[in-house]
Amino acid sequence: MLIRAGYDLMFEAYAPTPLISMLSVRPERWNDLQTTHRLVSDRAMGMEDYRDVFGNICTRMTLPAGRSTIACDFVIADPGTVDRQSPEAVQHPIAELPADILMYLVASRYCDTDILSNEAWWLFGHIPPGWQRVQAIVDFVHSHLTYGYAYARSTRTAWEAYQEKVGVCRDFAHLAVALCRCMNIPARYCSGYLGDIGIDPVDVPMDFHAWFEVYLGGQWHSFDARHRVPRIGRILMACGRDAADTALTTAFGNVRLESFKVHTDEVTQVPFEQSPAVRLAA
Repeated sequence: MLIRAGYDLMFEAYAPTPLISMLSVRPERWNDLQTTHRLVSDRAMGMEDYRDVFGNICTRMTLPAGRSTIACDFVIADPGTVDRQSPEAVQHPIAELPADILMYLVASRYCDTDILSNEAWWLFGHIPPGWQRVQAIVDFVHSHLTYGYAYARSTRTAWEAYQEKVGVCRDFAHLAVALCRCMNIPARYCSGYLGDIGIDPVDVPMDFHAWFEVYLGGQWHSFDARHRVPRIGRILMACGRDAADTALTTAFGNVRLESFKVHTDEVTQVPFEQSPAVRLAA
């Protein structure tokens, strides 16, 4: 299947302002691109790509004073299957984990495992380790938190979400990630696209989405505490310890987001002439 995705973001800067975006598809999906994937702007500004320590593609630029639009529109091929299900995937003893996975076991900015640890073991300590325990955490977070845009708060931690029992998709992901780490399951936060594919259309504006991945059986597996069930058509943009590592944009000055539009739709053919390519700085 083919998915057309992208965004159109308008910013207002009160002076020339450096900005870093994390709005590009992860390198693991580049071979699936059917068209050019390129960030463009309606204002003259240089853009430079680099990879961060997590392998995400970051784009640095300087917004000129006034209003600027950053946009992207691309088509990507997708197998059209739901998130991989591997109930037999085992939980590794910590001593056997690769060194680069260990960072996903410890506390981070929004995943305060030191506060949640006792609660996590009380809730999930009796459940067999591995896939079954992760699914129990997903089920718990899904039912424990009430979702709503009105509940969005950029500073909310996993512990605060657990206490307040409300949040948006990032809060669902943060709480699930923190609980998994408390149970010695490596977990990382993910951001990207997830359209209404394979489900009844949702009558809300399209947005970027947050989910999480756990390391079981030597591989990363996607889970989604907000939606709970496996879904079709995830397009990963960035992953890290939590949302602090995967911020969509980071401005180093006074910048206001004026408008925000995201599209993710299944299409039957590539609707415009482009060649498969990705802009990436050396």
